[in-house]
Amino acid sequence: MEHGKYSDVAPYDLSLVIPIYNEIDSIPKLLQRITTVFEKSRLSYEIICVDDGSVDGSASFLIEQAKVRSDLRVIALRRNYGQTPAMAAGFEHARGRAIVTLDGDLQNDPADIPTLLSKLSEGYDLVSGWRKNRQDAALTRLLPSKIANWLIGRITGVKLHDYGCSLKVYRSELIADIRLYGEMHRFLPAIAFTEGARIAEVPVRHHARKFGHSKYGLGRTLRVLADLLTVSFMQTFLTKPMHAFGFAGLFSIFLGVILASYLAFLKIFLDQGIGDRPLLLLAVVLFLAGIQMFSFGLLADLLMRTYHESQNRPVYRIRQLAGFRK
Repeated sequence: MEHGKYSDVAPYDLSLVIPIYNEIDSIPKLLQRITTVFEKSRLSYEIICVDDGSVDGSASFLIEQAKVRSDLRVIALRRNYGQTPAMAAGFEHARGRAIVTLDGDLQNDPADIPTLLSKLSEGYDLVSGWRKNRQDAALTRLLPSKIANWLIGRITGVKLHDYGCSLKVYRSELIADIRLYGEMHRFLPAIAFTEGARIAEVPVRHHARKFGHSKYGLGRTLRVLADLLTVSFMQTFLTKPMHAFGFAGLFSIFLGVILASYLAFLKIFLDQGIGDRPLLLLAVVLFLAGIQMFSFGLLADLLMRTYHESQNRPVYRIRQLAGFRK
């Protein structure tokens, strides 16, 4: 199902996308808090809970609630895929003109959503929450998070205090242009920046977890680092992969030729033996590696063209048009 498929049938002002994994104790209170926030609001909204393979009865409870609540939608995945696929499923079924994401563990406060929406109305495309006073363990959660936020900001150029905060609001047209893989949900601001998004960050409340246990741990660090490298490459070379592989390949070939020329000079003009010199092996390796990298660049360029052309996906994004006539 494509994002916004039903937007011309029953559009909402807001879609709340909430990934759920074993949060049976938190869900009733979360739904009540959302109702309290929006019951006096003029905004039309829908709640999309994506159950990511829960085994504690969360999916059954949500499905029963969807029968009596007109604002609740439930997507029950076949197994536990992870937070990124769960969010992607929610995005694809969302029908709101703005999309809010938040966790289902009550650590994000729905009362902060109007603040984010107010900031979005100032002309931003994405507003990210900043858990300024986090209620998490200092050594296992806060310190790794600070290091990760600094590293992501340095590499992507999008400096936020809190990449890991799930409480964010997006314009739906921004989400429609983004596809999520791996653990990419935490890099949505950086990916959105690549699409030309205007991004802001506002402080939000953060509550200590009361039910269940955290699904995050130090074991995710390596996966996050791998995805960070992917995002960095996409930001710089998505439409020009030859610039990455091609230049490296040409440089390697150049070094190989220089070393080979030096060795040839020693052999031809100075009659010195070169067969047992490590430089000979290095020259051959550099030359062959350069050819391979240059070939990778050509293949990556062809794949990039196929990626964009097969989806009729332009390599640019237009924010606004003016003065055009039919």
